[in-house]
Amino acid sequence: MIAERAILIPNSAIRQFFNLAQGMENVNDLTIGAPDFETPEYIVKSAVKASLEGHHYYSANAGIMPLRKAIAAKLERDNGISYDPETEIDVTIGATEALGLLMMTLLNPGDEVILADPTWPNYITQILMAGGVPVRVPTFEKDGFSLQVDAVEEAITERTKAILINSPNNPTGAILDRESVKGFVELARKHGLYLISDEVYEKIIYDQNQHFSPASLPDTKDFVITVNSFSKSYAMCGWRVGYVAASEKVITPLLKLQEGMASCANTMAQMAAVTALEGPQDAVNEMVKRYRARRDLMVEGLNKIPGISVEKPGGAFYLFVNVKGLGKSSQEIATELLQKTGVMTVPGSGFGSAGEGFLRICYAKNDELLQKALERIHDVVIKDYCPA
Repeated sequence: MIAERAILIPNSAIRQFFNLAQGMENVNDLTIGAPDFETPEYIVKSAVKASLEGHHYYSANAGIMPLRKAIAAKLERDNGISYDPETEIDVTIGATEALGLLMMTLLNPGDEVILADPTWPNYITQILMAGGVPVRVPTFEKDGFSLQVDAVEEAITERTKAILINSPNNPTGAILDRESVKGFVELARKHGLYLISDEVYEKIIYDQNQHFSPASLPDTKDFVITVNSFSKSYAMCGWRVGYVAASEKVITPLLKLQEGMASCANTMAQMAAVTALEGPQDAVNEMVKRYRARRDLMVEGLNKIPGISVEKPGGAFYLFVNVKGLGKSSQEIATELLQKTGVMTVPGSGFGSAGEGFLRICYAKNDELLQKALERIHDVVIKDYCPA
């Protein structure tokens, strides 16, 4: 018999539409949240050099010390957070493994984790795999999809173990302002909870918005945990390097799970990650500049289509597009767009019930592909949803 934990894991809406698209021609894929840019050349050369020099062995479970020191320096410089690279940083196989290890480290069966709805589906999977219970708190377009401190406090029960925040947010692009972050820190402190901050999109921020790390506030190390990766900022999704920074009391037991699950992250990729942090940041800034232009292109184009509207997100590279005016469910609209135009989006319902009536579109694609997607969506909406 298959274990219940595997049966209970919900199917991914992204994977569902990937499967639907198999065998189709001229598919315009706006689903996968991965940069379309190449990893900067200086980072690639660093990995090649590491390989040629024979760095083909396991590293320490927590990762190579040069990378842990580089991460500690980055956190101090960019985020105002002080962590000991010897005992308070663990290098992981992307942020996904970091989050999964955290859930298994922190949660007992039945423990609850509060998070936003809509939310990245992998959070739900990780909580369920650890025997926990995800508690979704709805967010709303009128609030910019920003998770509200008061609403989270109302959801706290005697079984609550942690609050999970993600800013900038996947799937909405929402950014938590400084006061909200402070509010979540004080809420976690008041109720004796962990506050997990997923900051993988921290560099992808537009306009006058700013990223604020909760762990930068005083006296938070015992309960605030920072998760990040190299995937989004440095276009290194396939390299699979991330990290978790937390108190020694969290990292020490987490490393036992790391050893049993994966031993360590790829050694050559870790060495390349050192170069990413310590090398020039021009490529990161250029990517963000181009993402901003793509965001503006898509927002302007989508808002010209009848029945569709979207606000400019403050960060990440997603649009959460309101399609309620088209009169069908997000699942139906996403399916019809794929079948009739080849444009592949993700129904908002795949991110939680609060996502119904929306589509997630990833604009980390080249300009030509995005322009073609706009034209195809416009044409099918005019023809099939808004007939003259």
